[in-house]
Amino acid sequence: MFAASIITLFPESFPGTLGVSLIGKALREGTWSLETVQLRDFGLGPHKNVDDTPAGGGAGMVLRADVAAAAIDSIPRNGRPLIYLSPRGKQLNQAMAQEWAAGPGVILLCGRFEGLDERVIEARGMQEVAIGEAVLAGGEAAALVLLEACVRLLPGVLGNAASTVEESFSDGLLEHPQYTRPREWEGRTIPDVLMSGDHAKVEAWRRAQRETITAQRRPDLKGTRSGD
Repeated sequence: MFAASIITLFPESFPGTLGVSLIGKALREGTWSLETVQLRDFGLGPHKNVDDTPAGGGAGMVLRADVAAAAIDSIPRNGRPLIYLSPRGKQLNQAMAQEWAAGPGVILLCGRFEGLDERVIEARGMQEVAIGEAVLAGGEAAALVLLEACVRLLPGVLGNAASTVEESFSDGLLEHPQYTRPREWEGRTIPDVLMSGDHAKVEAWRRAQRETITAQRRPDLKGTRSGD
């Protein structure tokens, strides 16, 4: 079973959107599990301090290595990757979500303040992951995104396994346009090929649309014609 453990100062952030729709149903049915670990429980002194001023000076506070390590070491790894959600990390992508979804789960540490002492990142072999080129107040929202990307790929969660086969990023291409009833809306009609009943033509049209859209919007992706 895919097991997610989250180290956070705000455990009330979870399950959040992970508790609704099909992903929430899968959580309630035990298809995957979610636990939160309160970082403050490992804080120091009467006020359970988890941070301190940055070495060398500067604004803000930094999460302490000893506190973070104590929280990390309290969780059985069981072969799971240890991930620190950080804006300087590698950008989350579909291949990463697929790799983690195929494994035993993940352990996530949600950053706060100015970040985490570099020594614990090195000592515990943490992977740094970002969900975009923007800085958030903390890692909780990023953790929700990462987990949703993984959990939706677990067998049986979405019900129809085919729904994840030709979606954006699954093969280096963005997804083709989607249409449904009514056939005509505000003078715009569904492309005739989609109503033809010719599955080969439909698939060819969708592939061409995916290649065109990807070339226009994300030429950096490997599935485009220019990159093939």
